[in-house]
Amino acid sequence: MEQKNGSSFTGFILLGFSDRPQLELVLLVILLIFYIFTLLGNTTIIALSYLDPHLHTPMYFFLSNLSFLDMCYTTSIVPQFLVNLSGADKSISFGGCVVQMLISLGLGCTECILLGVMAFDRYAAVCRPLHYTVIMHPRLCALMASASWITGFTNSLLHTVLIFLLPLCGRNKLDHFFCEIPPFLKLACVDTTMNVYVTFFAGVIMLLIPVALIMFSYGRIVRAVLRIKSTAGQRKAFGTCGSHLTVVSLFFGTAISVYFQPSSNDSQDQDKFMSLFYTVIIPMTNPLIYTLRNKDVKGAMKKVLWKDSDSR
Repeated sequence: MEQKNGSSFTGFILLGFSDRPQLELVLLVILLIFYIFTLLGNTTIIALSYLDPHLHTPMYFFLSNLSFLDMCYTTSIVPQFLVNLSGADKSISFGGCVVQMLISLGLGCTECILLGVMAFDRYAAVCRPLHYTVIMHPRLCALMASASWITGFTNSLLHTVLIFLLPLCGRNKLDHFFCEIPPFLKLACVDTTMNVYVTFFAGVIMLLIPVALIMFSYGRIVRAVLRIKSTAGQRKAFGTCGSHLTVVSLFFGTAISVYFQPSSNDSQDQDKFMSLFYTVIIPMTNPLIYTLRNKDVKGAMKKVLWKDSDSR
């Protein structure tokens, strides 16, 4: 490991965008603004879902889980990245890197499963409206949400242990802005074929299977909606699912491109920008997507603001 301040340094150097000093300053300002809006937007969704009785439904229960997850996901990465962008020190401690990988990977995996669960909820709402309250019982909703979190972090724990068991032979410069699996595999000084296979297999389970279930659910939803004779009914049904489908497309599209594209040096910068997209931009835009396309959330926001103005 490199020496730092005259003592043995056993952490890692996150190179990030250090080869582009001018870009670092721009990123610092933009990411700080994005991070603040991410916290405000997702906190608003959670607060509205709690305060408005009309939003005490399975859809908004899962949406609150997603908002809380997005806040934690961004917080596990952005503050450390902002510190590294603000000065010459790009280091992160060994323990900090372990914790960051465990938490960020766990939250990312949980979001994959949770988005699949939310697709099932939309399927039940559109295709089984008369049985919706029976199917999506509060106990089942809590069970599915809990299973998403537990499965996501179990998978993360397994991968984090396997990654940090790899010998690095003194290498500690990660060509990324946070501790993620692909750059760690490039850092190892032994054959990582087994780790690549394990990562690929887990990626199929955590990414491709939820995508397949979501596509199946929305295929059934489209068939059910097209049977509705009322144009207004069709618009309402598509509007209910449109926000979720937009979020799914953004998140899975970028995550799959990072974890399933062939590894090469030319794609490293592309990977960094794609990672910025799904770790920073998507968590910020999720509340906007669900708010702008959702009359219930807009109505709840007006009620809360109206109450506040009346109380004054």
